[in-house]
Amino acid sequence: MSKLDLSQFEKKVIVRNIRHEDIEDIMKLQAICFQNMEPWEKAHLESHLEHFPEGQFCVEADGEIIGSCSSLLVNFDEYDDQHTWDDITDEGYITNHDPEGYNLYGIEVMVHPEYRGLKIGRRLYEARKELAQQMNLKSIIIGGRIPNYHQYEDQMSPRTYVKEVMNKNIYDPVLTFQIMNGFTVMRVNPNYLPDDQASSKYATLMEWNNVDYRPTTKRYFKTSYPVRITAVQYMMKNISTFDEFARQVEYYVDVASDFGSDFALFPEIFTTQLMSLFNEKIPSKAVRKVTEYTEDYIELFTHLAVKYNVNIIGGSHFVEEQDQIYNIAYLFRRDGTIEKQYKIHVTPNEKKWWGIQAGDTVKVFDTDCGKIAIQICYDVQFPELSRYAVDQGANIIFCPFCTDDRQGYLRVRYCAQARAVENQVYTVIAGTVGNLTQVENMDVQYAQSGIFTPSDFEFARDGIVGESHPNTETVVVGDVDLEVLRRQRKSGTVRQLRDRRRDLFETNYKNLTTEVVEND
Repeated sequence: MSKLDLSQFEKKVIVRNIRHEDIEDIMKLQAICFQNMEPWEKAHLESHLEHFPEGQFCVEADGEIIGSCSSLLVNFDEYDDQHTWDDITDEGYITNHDPEGYNLYGIEVMVHPEYRGLKIGRRLYEARKELAQQMNLKSIIIGGRIPNYHQYEDQMSPRTYVKEVMNKNIYDPVLTFQIMNGFTVMRVNPNYLPDDQASSKYATLMEWNNVDYRPTTKRYFKTSYPVRITAVQYMMKNISTFDEFARQVEYYVDVASDFGSDFALFPEIFTTQLMSLFNEKIPSKAVRKVTEYTEDYIELFTHLAVKYNVNIIGGSHFVEEQDQIYNIAYLFRRDGTIEKQYKIHVTPNEKKWWGIQAGDTVKVFDTDCGKIAIQICYDVQFPELSRYAVDQGANIIFCPFCTDDRQGYLRVRYCAQARAVENQVYTVIAGTVGNLTQVENMDVQYAQSGIFTPSDFEFARDGIVGESHPNTETVVVGDVDLEVLRRQRKSGTVRQLRDRRRDLFETNYKNLTTEVVEND
C-alpha cells in the first residue's frame, strides 16, 4: 500500500480578522444567512475596519468565508436600558466606537447554513472572548435575536419565552447557543431590530463576564479633559533679517507657553513676511525665494515646540517639491516629531500670482491631546473635508488663514463655525494683520481670530470660547473640553454625527489619499 497523501483529506479552518478584500464575500454571506433582513452595505463594513479592525472576525474554510462576526467597544453604562441596535451601532457604522470602552459589544454573528453544526459560531465567540481577555475588558455584551419567538408570540410574552428557553423547554437556535457559551440574560429589549420579524423585533440583552478582568488606574471615566489653545493674530511688518522673524515668532510661542497652552496656532502663509528681505517685484519669483527658507523655518519651529513644550501648528509656508510650489501647514509636536498637511483647495489668487499647486492628501494627526486636523483657509469652506476628518476621529480642526478684506475673513469664520456645529467639533482660526508695503501681491490684511464650539448648553454662549479684536496684534487663549465634546456627541440636545441619514447620502472621495497619522 502506497503512503497516503494526508493533504488531500485536510480541511483548513482558520479564524482571523476580516480584511478589506473580504467585504464582498461577507456581504454575500449575509444575504444567505439573513434573507428577510437588510444586509450590510459596503460602507458599513469599511467603517468597521476603519474604527475597530481588531473586533471584526471571520472563519475561513479552504479559502471560503463561512462565518463572521462584528463588534465595537463601548462604555455600556452610558447607554439607555432600552437601547436599540441602531443606537448602539450608530446605524451599523460603529462611528461611536470608544477605544477606552470597558465592554465589547457584539453586533452580529452569522454562519453559512451548510456549515452549521460544525461549531463555527463557537469559534467566533471564542475569538471574541480571547480579544476581551487580551484587552482587559470587563465583559462582552450582545443583543441576541430570538428567531423562534414568532412561533410562540400568540401563546406567551417574550419574557416567558426566554424563561422557557433557559429551562430547556423550548429550543431557540440563537438564545440556546448563547446560553451554552456562558452568556447570561440581562433583560429583553423591544424594537431592537425593526426588520427582525422572526424575533418580533425583540432581543435578549446578554453578558459574558471576563473573570480575568483587572481594573487599572489608567482607565477611568473622566470628569473633564481640558485642552488649552492659543491662536496667534500675527502682525505682518517689514523685517531685515531672518533672526527678526525668529524673534517675533518666539515671542508668541513664549506667550502661549506662559499661558500653559497645549497648542499654538499661527496664520496661513505668515512666512511671506520674509519677502520683505529681498526686493523682488515678480510674485512668482518672490515666492520661490521664500521656499529657500524652508529648512530654517522647520528648524526654528521644531526647536521652539520642544523648548516651550507646546504643540505648534506653524501656520503655513510655501514649499518647493519637485519644482512645484505647495502651501503646506506643519504640525510641530512638543516631543520633536513633525507632520504636514497640504492645502487641498487653492484660491484663484494663489494660482494666478504664485502658481501654487493643490495637495491631495487629507490627514488626521494623533497628538498628546487627541486627534486633530488642519485645514488651510479656503479648505474650511468645503464641508466634506471636515466631515471626513471628524469621521476619522478629529476633535479639533485648526484653520490658519490669510484674508485681505472683511468679506474673505467672514467666509472663513462663518464656515469654521458651521463646521463646528455640523460635526460637533472644536474649530480654531488664526489670521494675519498689518501690511507689507514693499511686497507685491501682499495687500492689506483683515483678521479676527477665534476659538469656536458646537452650539449646545454645555458649550460656550454663542459657540465662541474666545475671539480677538479685529486687526490688532494679539493672541486668543481658551480652553476646550474633549470630555464634554465626547458626551455631547452621544447625548446632546442634537446629535448631528449620529443622526446623519446615511441611508440617503454619503460622501465618497475619489483619487484622494487619506491618512491617520499616529505619533509613535
